[in-house]
Amino acid sequence: MSVREIDEAQVTSLIVSRFAEDFLAGTCLDVAVVGAGPAGITAARLLAADGHEVAVFERNLHVGGGMWGGGMLFPRVVIQEEAVALVQEVGVSLKPAGDGYYVADSVECVAKCAAAAVDAGARIWVGMAVEDVMIDEQDCVRGVVLNWGAVERAQLHVDPLAVKARLVIDATGHECEVLRTIERKIPEARLDTPTGRVVGERPMNATQAEGHIVALTKEVYPGVIVAGMACNAAAGAPRMGAIFGGMFLSGERAAQLAAEKLSGE
Repeated sequence: MSVREIDEAQVTSLIVSRFAEDFLAGTCLDVAVVGAGPAGITAARLLAADGHEVAVFERNLHVGGGMWGGGMLFPRVVIQEEAVALVQEVGVSLKPAGDGYYVADSVECVAKCAAAAVDAGARIWVGMAVEDVMIDEQDCVRGVVLNWGAVERAQLHVDPLAVKARLVIDATGHECEVLRTIERKIPEARLDTPTGRVVGERPMNATQAEGHIVALTKEVYPGVIVAGMACNAAAGAPRMGAIFGGMFLSGERAAQLAAEKLSGE
């Protein structure tokens, strides 16, 4: 097979120009999702499929949150019966294991969920960290402030860029980063949690954690909906380990709440 001559400068130009074109097309969003774990990716997929302008910002160079590693680096995850339809609709193969449990390959699960979100029209930006939020005169969140994850890790002083969003979904997992940023930057802020602040997650109790997570998926600060493990961390509920049905259902609930709020504006 003959190999055509490659113009390295043209490759560079194509990457930079296409990135700029795609990124600039999404600087005014309906929803900015922070965190590309199962809840964030699910919320983004459903909102994009409903015609909303959505982007997901993930500080790491990979999506999937805690799903990649399964349980303790065994790349399998458990999903309970209530979330099966939500996972199967993106093509994930589930193996029944009895008692309402199903087992999925964690790599397949991440890959197909992410691909389905992109196919639905959501943009997923990896390596982009949300370091702050934008607010209006009433301290309502109206967008996110971005920097490269590498800049953040290197602790370089580089000014960020901002993206407007009508709503933000905090799907940052255990760290609950968007809400903690609001607490730090707006000391008088009161969140819709038992203490008015981020409580922090309790030790593992999967039954309680899975039972609470959908109910705790809600707008906890004006302009910010919390989803996934960030829900339990914000409210002081337990963690659940490598069972992920609640994560998917929380993402679905976050999408429903966001769509309702957007339609009412």
